[in-house]
Amino acid sequence: MQFENQTALVTGSTSGIGREAALLLAEQGASVIVSGRNATKGAETVAAIEAAGGKATFVAVDLSDLESVRRLAEQAGDVDVLVNNAGAFPFAPTLEQGLEAFTTLLDTNVRGTFFLTQALVSKMAAKGRGSVVNVTTIAGLSGIQGTAVYGASKAAVDSFTRTWAVEFGGRGVRFNAVAPGHTRTDNVVDMIGEEDFEALGARVPLARLASAREIAEAVVFLASPRASYITGVTLPVDGGFMALGL
Repeated sequence: MQFENQTALVTGSTSGIGREAALLLAEQGASVIVSGRNATKGAETVAAIEAAGGKATFVAVDLSDLESVRRLAEQAGDVDVLVNNAGAFPFAPTLEQGLEAFTTLLDTNVRGTFFLTQALVSKMAAKGRGSVVNVTTIAGLSGIQGTAVYGASKAAVDSFTRTWAVEFGGRGVRFNAVAPGHTRTDNVVDMIGEEDFEALGARVPLARLASAREIAEAVVFLASPRASYITGVTLPVDGGFMALGL
């Protein structure tokens, strides 16, 4: 129970990677604050945690809205673990990228992540401990067609990770990032399509797509005491995709 007597806030934890991270953190003793825009799915995640004997509450948030971010930080209070998982991801080729989607991507992935972290990290630093894990993407580490703005928004979060690790390391707060590869989640499959998504798995050295649970395992590891001397790292969890060097 490596997170016993700790509070963990996981953004975007009503589905996908965030939901699996919330479940794992609760299994290992954390009291989890589940957050996202969908209250029904949030209640389902809380119920799943409680059914397994864990503790959880739900707080609604829209990370693109700074007032909503402020309310989340206020309601969360003093947290020990922050997982910045929520993110917008409408993919588009550069010549088809619209302003509305561009703004949503930057407001959610960059601005929301920054100001939520800013609001919570001061309390971590004041008590001399804490762990933050940012969920980014391999599209922020390599050129992937159709992800110019999405990849750039997550590359900014990778940069935050390194800078925050330097700024807060001496005050006991660790910052790391997990960059998922091709991962099966309902939202991504709905956007790309089942057939095209399965084809992506064939290009990965491990010859398959990741499950959300596999990404969550890496998130929880970096948040945990087992990673106590790791900070400032972006860890690709991608089945070897970055090793291809394409």
